[in-house]
Amino acid sequence: MARGIHRLSAAEVRTKTEPGHYSDGGGLYLQVSRFDSTKSWVFKFTLNGRTRGMGIGPIHTLSLAEARAKAADLRKVVAEGKDPIEERNAARLKAAIDAANTISFNDAIDKYLAKKDGEFRNEKHRKQWRSTLDTYAAPVLGKMNVAHIAMPDVLRVLEPIWAEKTETASRLRGRIEAVLSWATVAGFRTGDNPARWTGNLKELLPKPSAVAAKDNQPALSLSDLPGWFAELRKREGMSARALEFLTLCASRSGEVRGATWDEFDMESGLWTIPANRMKAKREHRVPLTPDALALLKALPRVEGSPYVFPAARGGALSDMSLSAVMRRMQEAETAQDRKGWVDPRSGRPAVPHGLRSTFRDWAAETGVARDMAEIALAHTVGSEVERAYRRSDMLERRRALMVAWGAACRGERPNNVIAFREAV
Repeated sequence: MARGIHRLSAAEVRTKTEPGHYSDGGGLYLQVSRFDSTKSWVFKFTLNGRTRGMGIGPIHTLSLAEARAKAADLRKVVAEGKDPIEERNAARLKAAIDAANTISFNDAIDKYLAKKDGEFRNEKHRKQWRSTLDTYAAPVLGKMNVAHIAMPDVLRVLEPIWAEKTETASRLRGRIEAVLSWATVAGFRTGDNPARWTGNLKELLPKPSAVAAKDNQPALSLSDLPGWFAELRKREGMSARALEFLTLCASRSGEVRGATWDEFDMESGLWTIPANRMKAKREHRVPLTPDALALLKALPRVEGSPYVFPAARGGALSDMSLSAVMRRMQEAETAQDRKGWVDPRSGRPAVPHGLRSTFRDWAAETGVARDMAEIALAHTVGSEVERAYRRSDMLERRRALMVAWGAACRGERPNNVIAFREAV
């Protein structure tokens, strides 16, 4: 066969126009179509007494030299007793199956979140969950096939931020683990989860508690509270009013920003936040003080928007809108060479969530019963058994408590602190 191969020249391949098959030897043929004179390569072989022809490709994508190399590979397949057509079909089927079972990490995030959407506490939690993955994991893992992600890849994501942003990195690791766990159960990967902590990354990364202590949110000092509150009331805008209302109710930012008018009973002075908007997933009642009611009644109603504190286009205020008010208040202070509204312990500028800590400090300083203060903050109080037997949420006692808190915000000394003290 060696003397019978390489019969065609490159010039002949270019000039052949008569329909038919022209042998180059070794089973390789130049095929000129009888219908449109197109030219392509065909490999013919005989196996188990049966002769078959297998298309290799057109001449404009496969040169004569490349076609000869391909034919040489196919002759080896035949020499092994295998049918190259069946081998090719099997390879194509495997590739199709593999492609159907291939998914990138970014796509896995989308599919995981779609399945778990109802499990997030609120939209803010869902966005935070996704944001950490988009910011830190996607640049490294995003385009990778989840089946190929290994421990070194996860470490490339975590190590740069493990020491400086320990809490974020720890949460990120858990979220990567959750996405990869879903991908395994869904059939897109096999084997151990490379983002698992115990018996895995725990051996390669320092414990989060050993790297950085969890920071508290910067809070106002009690001595700064009246001055800050007075300055806040001078500011205009829906975000400023939302922050004022948050302060008076000692509520979380998301609870205030997501508040809708149907949650309020203005006659009885009551705000009832449904369980699906609460961190603890339990309905929470907030007694409204005269100051809080006056604030609500002065707010404009935006047609088509259910929100009490709507953004300019009618939707809910963003998570950063209240923080921006406090930041601008701090900038106004520092512009006058004053230290501004900073946490007395850390020296960092106070933030909206820190106002709840200020309320808790005030409650402790004025002798408010611990359970009542914790219920006012919508914290979980007592064991599950204790909560089952406690029928009251101390609403009316908390109404007086919040009136006293409002007086403290205005810099006035309340005259009923004794009513809140622990029983002796």
